[in-house]
Amino acid sequence: QVQLVESGGGLVQAGESLRLSCAASVSGFSINALAWYCQAPGKQRDLVASITSGGIANYADSVKGRFTISRDIAKNTLYLQMNNLKPEDTAVYYCYAVVQTAAGYSFQYWGQGTQVTVSS
Repeated sequence: QVQLVESGGGLVQAGESLRLSCAASVSGFSINALAWYCQAPGKQRDLVASITSGGIANYADSVKGRFTISRDIAKNTLYLQMNNLKPEDTAVYYCYAVVQTAAGYSFQYWGQGTQVTVSS
C-alpha cells in the first residue's frame, strides 16, 4: 500500500517562502521517482519539479532558481522549498510517486494536494 500525505501549504505574500512536505508510506515498494505537480483553477496539472532515486532533480522553467526539490530517504519524505513566491504560483500542489514492486511492476500514486496561495 502507498500513501502520500502533503503538508505545508498556506497563504503568503509575494516574495515570501513556503516549504511543502510529502510523507510517503511505501510498504512493499521501492520508490523510482518523486515529483511535485501543481494545478491552478481551470488549468491542467503541470510538473513543478522531479527527483529520481539517484537524486537527479529537474525543474519547470518557471520555478528554476526559486524552488528546490529534495528528499530525506531515511524519513521517506519529499520536500519542495519555495522561495520568492509569486502570485502565479498560486495552485494546489500535489505529491507524485512512481513505485516499483520486487517483480518489476511500476505504479503511480498521487497525494491529496495542498493549497498554496500567494497574494500580491
